[in-house]
Amino acid sequence: MSAVRIAVAGAGLIGRRHIEIITQSRDAKLSAIVDPSPAAADLARERGVELYASLEDLFAADRPDAVVLATPNRLHVSGGLACLEAGVPVLVEKPIADSVEDAKRLVDAVESHGVPLLVGHHRRHSPLLAAASRLIDDGTLGQLVAVMGTAMFYKPDDYFDAAPWRREAGGGPILINMVHEVDNLRALCGEIDSVQATSSNRTRGFAVEDTVAITLRFTSGALGSFLLSDAAASARSWELTSQENKSYPTYGDEDCYVVAGTKGSLAVPTMRLKTYAGTPSWWEPFDVSTAEVERADPLVRQLEHFIAVIRGVTPPLVTGYDGMQSLRVTMAIAEAAATGGTVAVESFPA
Repeated sequence: MSAVRIAVAGAGLIGRRHIEIITQSRDAKLSAIVDPSPAAADLARERGVELYASLEDLFAADRPDAVVLATPNRLHVSGGLACLEAGVPVLVEKPIADSVEDAKRLVDAVESHGVPLLVGHHRRHSPLLAAASRLIDDGTLGQLVAVMGTAMFYKPDDYFDAAPWRREAGGGPILINMVHEVDNLRALCGEIDSVQATSSNRTRGFAVEDTVAITLRFTSGALGSFLLSDAAASARSWELTSQENKSYPTYGDEDCYVVAGTKGSLAVPTMRLKTYAGTPSWWEPFDVSTAEVERADPLVRQLEHFIAVIRGVTPPLVTGYDGMQSLRVTMAIAEAAATGGTVAVESFPA
């Protein structure tokens, strides 16, 4: 079977990572780069492909089998619509859009054009997350009761100096980081019905939050708590515990999620299981084990999945609906933090 021809729109940090993975694949071929920046010309020459200033120019000159859309967030919807209207399958980087309303435009376009769209929540392709989801779904933990999660890390001063807008409204960890965690929580524990949140900017003193405490109610009836901070010197985040992003130091003995049911609990990503062999009781010892997981790069697995989607072998694992719903929950958390109230989340996939 011939390699699928994939164009990458956006030659920034994430786009370059996609380009690297595509060029290493036996089943994919980089067909073009789309980026209006003059700096992208050197990258196109280095990779031996044509450079186009826009998707419209690309489609007019050399229609690819698919497009990876790694442009700035504000361009996700217009770029995604251009691909769908041209009948070209597209992988849209996360978040799917800047607003739920714009995300809905993409979701509607997928249905009207019948063209597949995959949202780039690449952690869904993590063997760790997949194994944890299977253990929860197969009843190993019993009825789901609760989940505790953390994403606590310390962003240095130069992170904010490089982009001063990160000190202002919209630049805090809710809108920058939480959508990744929400998607993980939905993958593990199902849909989220409502959220509460309280936030603080005490540590940094910026005009935006640096720390947030979140409570979640899942459709199943399970409850969740989550601590989010970009000002806490802690290793308890997916980046620092999963060992999947080589850009970060790693602490393989730490966890960022604990999921508990009526029969046992699972810590992620160490995959440490504590289950009862007999009747559950706090007087009885747990059977303690570690679930075996074969490691793989989620971004590589995401590309392999995207290739299967392009070829019509499988539907997208992370649909436009998924991307929209993870964004919807994240926006609800931001609203709850601002108002101090409980915010209901519209039912999936409304």
